[in-house]
Amino acid sequence: MIYSIVKYGDPVLETQTATITEFDTPELHKLLDDMFESMYAAKGVGLAAPQIGIGKRIAVVDLSVGEDPEKKIVLINPEVIHREGSQQSEEGCLSLPGFREQVARPVRLTIRAQDAKGQTFEKTGEDLLARAFAHEIDHLSGRLYITHVSALKRDLIRRKIRKLTKAGDWA
Repeated sequence: MIYSIVKYGDPVLETQTATITEFDTPELHKLLDDMFESMYAAKGVGLAAPQIGIGKRIAVVDLSVGEDPEKKIVLINPEVIHREGSQQSEEGCLSLPGFREQVARPVRLTIRAQDAKGQTFEKTGEDLLARAFAHEIDHLSGRLYITHVSALKRDLIRRKIRKLTKAGDWA
């Protein structure tokens, strides 16, 4: 099932997510499949559960955008355990369509998470994968990439979204 992507302004995007305690259930596997399907439909490389209106600590990442099944990464209850360096690059978000800003993220990021069966693993991402990990883990903590830009830029984005909302173009 393809879920609609929740847009900025919905409170679920700015709320801390709930830790997952039940693993390897049919419901969890279905949700993960649906998250990948929804992410591919939206042409994204990462998707966090809050972006489809679900306040759970789950994210999926696939830099191949569905081209290579081996590149699919499931992150359940992820946490950052090490950061290295800094990279400045343009970043966007499926929940903020049409907006992109320069955001500083680590060049190398090591995370600890669980897979669908509840097995704990560690994974290090570099460059784009590090950026995707940081971006999706931010979502699970109720933060969007615009929290990493200047207050002025953030205010401009919010004002543009208010105008789009008034015009009926942001729902």
